[in-house]
Amino acid sequence: MDTQTIAILDFGSQYTQLIARRIREQNVFSVVLPCTAPLEEIKAYKPIGVILSGGPSSVYDADAPAADPGVLKLGVPVLGICYGLHFITHHLGGKVLSAPKREYGHADVHIKDRETALFKGLPETIQVWMSHGDEASELPAGFKLTAATSNALAGIANEERRIWAVQFHPEVHHTPLGPELIKNFIFGICGAKGDWTAAHFIETTVAAIREKVGKGHVICGLSGGVDSSVAAVLVHKAIGDQLTCIFVNNGVLRKNEFESVQRNLRDKLGLKIVGVDSSERFLKQLAGVTDPETKRKRIGGEFIAVFDEEATRIAKESGGVDWLVQGTLYPDVIESSSVKGPSQTIKSHHNVGGLPEKMKLKLIEPLRDLFKDEVRRIGREMGIAEDVLGRQPFPGPGLAVRIVGEVTPERVAILQEADEIVIAEIKSAGLYNQIWQSFAVLLPVKSVGVMGDQRTYAYTAAVRAVHSEDGMTADWTPLPYDVLKRISNRIVNEVRGINRVVYDITSKPPGTIEWE
Repeated sequence: MDTQTIAILDFGSQYTQLIARRIREQNVFSVVLPCTAPLEEIKAYKPIGVILSGGPSSVYDADAPAADPGVLKLGVPVLGICYGLHFITHHLGGKVLSAPKREYGHADVHIKDRETALFKGLPETIQVWMSHGDEASELPAGFKLTAATSNALAGIANEERRIWAVQFHPEVHHTPLGPELIKNFIFGICGAKGDWTAAHFIETTVAAIREKVGKGHVICGLSGGVDSSVAAVLVHKAIGDQLTCIFVNNGVLRKNEFESVQRNLRDKLGLKIVGVDSSERFLKQLAGVTDPETKRKRIGGEFIAVFDEEATRIAKESGGVDWLVQGTLYPDVIESSSVKGPSQTIKSHHNVGGLPEKMKLKLIEPLRDLFKDEVRRIGREMGIAEDVLGRQPFPGPGLAVRIVGEVTPERVAILQEADEIVIAEIKSAGLYNQIWQSFAVLLPVKSVGVMGDQRTYAYTAAVRAVHSEDGMTADWTPLPYDVLKRISNRIVNEVRGINRVVYDITSKPPGTIEWE
């Protein structure tokens, strides 16, 4: 990679993706690697700086996550954040102990060394967000105290060795001047140019795909969503007709989606698409299943089986298929994998979840280090239409995770009708592009109703609409009452099988965006 890169080593912090986002907001590329990444892998990115993330562990735990200490000797600037400070202290001869007074939440930090480059231009006192129960009780040789709270140290540095560290989290919005500190590190200390562009990403990614694939043939699991569409266009740009996109009808797509997605992506993107109607096959796998995790794994397993079968068929025509393209994004990686338990697996329905340990196909995930807004930026640079790029996220298991309880053909049909009404009314109100996700959920709850002087006993539909930046956290959207009224009236009047509509006002956390 010939672009300037800041390497972020993840020790399991829930905030790691925010570090990457803060850096990329400045048009500087960053890559997130697990703290266990081999030193040679880190070096391969030729980073101009390294950031060690926070994490929930203690460095003195027997199973504490650890990076290769050689990362502190790469000759590039290093910034440790929270656990990263403890890691630096511990591995360079200092001491880390359980703090007599833990600090969680807001705190005032007093900058002791106004000359240090990390705090350049910041006031003498800044408000920060703390989240730690340990502290560096003894600094390594050559390090100095640069900032402190009333209870403990908040910053250390050894500028000769080009190592800085802070006890607080500059990446979260609760640290208002955190972005300035991060800019001081990436520009003032690392010398970043801030010239990372979508065009440059496309150029380098296309070149990397060509080199990796050679003359081989590639299949792409196309869903019609933003991620897989942009991934497919990127790969198509690199290898052209060596790519075949497979769009599978898993029986739990939105209404008429199997036909419309194929039509749109063939016409608008010029992709070679094979449509595979496996709806009966998937629904058979889901029959009698009520456990959400079992649903996701069965759907994921069936997808891989379909891909393998299609790859075998295509291989006979093309001479072999070795690669599978997925539109995996960084939030997918965080929610579907773990460094050492800290970034706990929430769900396995993301692209990276539910795959067998041994696959016949090797993966190409060109968007793996990106966030959703960056993917859209890449898509626009490649000329992808806004109605494709503006589509709200849709889960891999589709409506199966929006039907609480058993998935049956009848329930799928009911939810398809209700979901179409929700989307239509939100679009009609001009709110679709302002909302991260909006959809209907079918609950296994029946209640008594009255329609035309007749007693009904039918399902309940829940409407869900949330605001989010990247899907990692989300707030429920206060939809206007008139929009909710139209949605409710239409669903109850037009969808047979539903006689009650409720609105979900739960944020993430504590809830998740999807119900299952």
